[in-house]
Amino acid sequence: MDLTHLGRWIAEHATASDDHDILLTGFCEALVEADIPVWRVSVMAPALDPTLRGVSLNWHAGEGISFVANAHGADEESDWLLSPVYALAESGESFGRWRLDAPELAVDFPVLKALGAQGGIDYVLHIVAFAPGTALRGIAVSFCTRAAAGFTDAHLSAIAGVLPFLTLAIAKMGLAHTFREVSATYLGRSTAERVLDGQIRRGEGRAVPAAILLTDLRGFTALADRVDPADMVAWLNEHFDALGDPVARRGGEILKFLGDGFLAIFPIPEAEALPCAICGDALEAATEGLAANAALNARRRAEGLPELAAECVVHFGTVIYGNVGTERRLDFTIIGRAVNEASRIESQCAVLGHELLVSEAFAKRCARPLEPVGTIELRGLSRPMRVWTVPGEPSGAAMT
Repeated sequence: MDLTHLGRWIAEHATASDDHDILLTGFCEALVEADIPVWRVSVMAPALDPTLRGVSLNWHAGEGISFVANAHGADEESDWLLSPVYALAESGESFGRWRLDAPELAVDFPVLKALGAQGGIDYVLHIVAFAPGTALRGIAVSFCTRAAAGFTDAHLSAIAGVLPFLTLAIAKMGLAHTFREVSATYLGRSTAERVLDGQIRRGEGRAVPAAILLTDLRGFTALADRVDPADMVAWLNEHFDALGDPVARRGGEILKFLGDGFLAIFPIPEAEALPCAICGDALEAATEGLAANAALNARRRAEGLPELAAECVVHFGTVIYGNVGTERRLDFTIIGRAVNEASRIESQCAVLGHELLVSEAFAKRCARPLEPVGTIELRGLSRPMRVWTVPGEPSGAAMT
């Protein structure tokens, strides 16, 4: 059972790739080729993710790989508390073994009962701790066999000898995946890709023609002064879901949250192509978000809860998309005259009585019929700007 070649293969694969499916498949097939009778191998790891508490990668002989994502929530938490991994971790041990063909299992773990019902005989569990500093505290790797005699001492020794290679590779892949996902969560996926590609120096950026979408929640400050902060945060997140989900669906990216609003961008690779399909997507994202926000307010109204009306502006211009900030604390965002103009147009929503305003520069690029609202004067502009809205758009007065 010399698995030296397997350790070398794992190291080479993990260096060149982050494909965990190929890694675990190759590992398990090598064990089978070495006459180690594994039937099921599972790698379980915590996740540093806003929607997931952990993930499992499972290999079954003859079936291949399956991936299980465990969401945050009470049901998943109860499953975790009834798992052998939790029991072993709580006891401070790193190795456990259970015979699944015993008339009565000594422990009440649903997963072991399920594996025993499927013909599992012997179940071995290793917990490997990682260096502290992140929520990725370690991983659990389990091995199950259907062989009548279970695993022999030689089998377990061979597995233990090659396991450090596997866990080190999984640690590398897990950290790389977490790095990408956390960056995307806090920066936006497109921006995260730019940062991870090396665009990290202060002042580094490029001029990008873009549709800009800016939203703001009316009355947020006044409401925040008189309600419980925890309730306010929960309500704010619901409004951000309503207004922000259409941005992602339509291909835009939220660059930053601005207290009770956000700034989003829709980069336009071919600014000369008119009418502009990307501007069309940005306008659809704005109208869909405002409709979802109105529906949310209707539900709140029915439940006797406070409402928060939204205001939205879509604008077009060339912005600098890159790094700005201090030497060691940077923000990857957009800056430029068009951003300032969008903010100033947004301040006119309540004055003009509309929840959606479309700038003149944006309107010229848009195929959707628009309705003129009027002309506004903005500080810093040499001439007044015409603004538009979509036909049938509810007025701001009707939203209050």
